[in-house]
Amino acid sequence: MHFLPEKIDNYAVAHSQEEPKILHELTKETWQKVLNPRMLSGAFQGRILSMITKIIQPKNILEIGTYTGYSALCLAEGLSSEGKIITIDKNEELETLQNKYFEKSGFRNKITQFVGNAIEIIPTIDEKFDLVFIDADKSNYINYFHLIIDKMNSGGIILSDNVLWSGKVVAALDPKDTDTKVLLAYNKMMNEDTRIETILLPIRDGLTISRVI
Repeated sequence: MHFLPEKIDNYAVAHSQEEPKILHELTKETWQKVLNPRMLSGAFQGRILSMITKIIQPKNILEIGTYTGYSALCLAEGLSSEGKIITIDKNEELETLQNKYFEKSGFRNKITQFVGNAIEIIPTIDEKFDLVFIDADKSNYINYFHLIIDKMNSGGIILSDNVLWSGKVVAALDPKDTDTKVLLAYNKMMNEDTRIETILLPIRDGLTISRVI
């Protein structure tokens, strides 16, 4: 869902950096072979992720929700020379496609993949992170935050995707809609937690940028 008028949205996309060819190829193959291809970050948001990492040049990145690897490759573009990404996804069937493009990208040696439940995996990771990208099951966003906040370096950035949830966060709440209920609580928490400063951007489906104080 786009929250800007279509003409303005199209103009913004047309006057932003184009995605690299390899990411265009990954997008095409994802739409051809994978269920729910709309889960891709997409070219415009991908360029935003790339720009953020190029600005801060993180050494350690954690990504919660790999999907087919598009966002991991965008984040890898701004890694410091010794930087690395740890990315987690529960769907082992996507590993082959992820690896195909990780190999082609030249970032293969900078990316470590984990397959399984991120709630169980994150506590086993002994790293401090400069950037964390949360883009997985919405019902666990609050849990993910509590798991990663003490693993963040001061000044580190937490990016949270889909925080506007197709506009459901400002619509009448269906009592059975757990994802929206959690996102409402998550957005409130991110705005009020004194350990971070947060801005919610109405980009695509909503992207929150939080800086650890």
